[in-house]
Amino acid sequence: MELLKRLFERHFNSPVERVQRLQGELSGSGRRIIRLSSEKISAIGILYDVREENVAFLEFSRHFRRHGLPVPEIYAEDLSHGAYLEEDLGNTTLFEFLSDHRDGASIAPEATAAYRKVVAVLPRFQVEAGRDLNYKVCYPRASFDRQSIAWDLNYFKYYFLRLAGIPFNEQALEHDFGRLTKLLLSASRDYFLYRDFQSRNIMLRDGQPFFLDYQGGRKGALQYDIASLLYDAKADLPPDLRQQLLDHYLDSLAGFLDLDRTVFMQYYYAYVYVRIMQALGAYGFRGFYERKEHFLQSVPYALINLRWLLHNVELPIALPALMEAFKSMVASDKLQGLTSEPEKLTVRVFSFSFHRGLPQDETGNGGGFVFDGRSLPNPGREESFKTLTGKDAEVIDYLNRQESVHQFLASVMSLVDASVSTYQRRGFKHLMVSFGCTGGQHRSVYLAEQLAKHLRDKDGVEVVVRHREQEQLNQ
Repeated sequence: MELLKRLFERHFNSPVERVQRLQGELSGSGRRIIRLSSEKISAIGILYDVREENVAFLEFSRHFRRHGLPVPEIYAEDLSHGAYLEEDLGNTTLFEFLSDHRDGASIAPEATAAYRKVVAVLPRFQVEAGRDLNYKVCYPRASFDRQSIAWDLNYFKYYFLRLAGIPFNEQALEHDFGRLTKLLLSASRDYFLYRDFQSRNIMLRDGQPFFLDYQGGRKGALQYDIASLLYDAKADLPPDLRQQLLDHYLDSLAGFLDLDRTVFMQYYYAYVYVRIMQALGAYGFRGFYERKEHFLQSVPYALINLRWLLHNVELPIALPALMEAFKSMVASDKLQGLTSEPEKLTVRVFSFSFHRGLPQDETGNGGGFVFDGRSLPNPGREESFKTLTGKDAEVIDYLNRQESVHQFLASVMSLVDASVSTYQRRGFKHLMVSFGCTGGQHRSVYLAEQLAKHLRDKDGVEVVVRHREQEQLNQ
């Protein structure tokens, strides 16, 4: 953290005034992603100890910017310590924008327009910028070759099929993998393959898309990245919209090369399948193997895509063992039920003293609400209350008789209720609400307890209450 602060202060000639951890526990990445801010400037700091990936990201970023592509500017770096600073592109991912602009399968025009902008830019990465890219810095492979495909297919076999208990004939499945690999490798593969081109790696700022997380990029086929975006499991795009966006992508692609759409489509759905399998392998590894169950919530969405493919697509080769495994997955009540009991939203409610600073956010979600209770009548000024806290009946009765306290709580509950509803709808797992007062003993404790009582009546909400100053006294 101190290293990032020094990079920031040297580059901007301005002290860091605020630090906010952005990389939360729901991510599968080992990166520490931190927003650093001064009064007028904000940047994103990255700490990551895989030098090869850092080198690839930094070189790709500078290359793409030379081509005028919307990627973050690199401000400063210290590769010897796995640190760099990049442009802050804001807080809105394409996935979040889509979530806010849909009602089930009904996607608002604003979200469709955002996706159209994204797919129109993709050929510039693949063809225009891919022509003179230095593929020597790619990690772990310079191309999406036989070895890369084998890694993805075995990832799916061992971390998803086996751990999910889906039966398969291993030798027959290996024969299918061989046939599928041969088909994939027969497609033209002389383009930049972004590798993780999906809605959470695309930011929207002022209505325009910006692109992140291409450090795994390499040379490969055109079909892979558009398949990644359109069959992104939790984005759950309707089939008709997927087709519209594919057509728009192909129209844009035709402006960069002599495109034979029939040839493109001969390979397209094979790449859709391999991308879905790669994603399922990741869900299985994180969910079944590492016991991070929130990753498994994407599985039923991936099964929706597989069901549609099984009913609507015929590949140019026969893959009987693989298709049988897919049918078993789609029919599995266990897999379909992975989102039937969604994780609760955990609301962590704190009381604290402003003299000792704000409570620390331990979830990586940025800290949430902080309410200042010092404007309310203070029971601590009365001798009879000095040894009591906001949990004692006498203090509760005193504060309950204050009209200003009820007005304060009504405003707080209105704000927090709105956030709780939005967080639940968008699948967020943590919200933090903190109440401060002078000593962290009376008003803040009372306010925290009242909000907690209110929230415990809500479905799908788990409430954790922490009275920081009281915990310190009891240690």
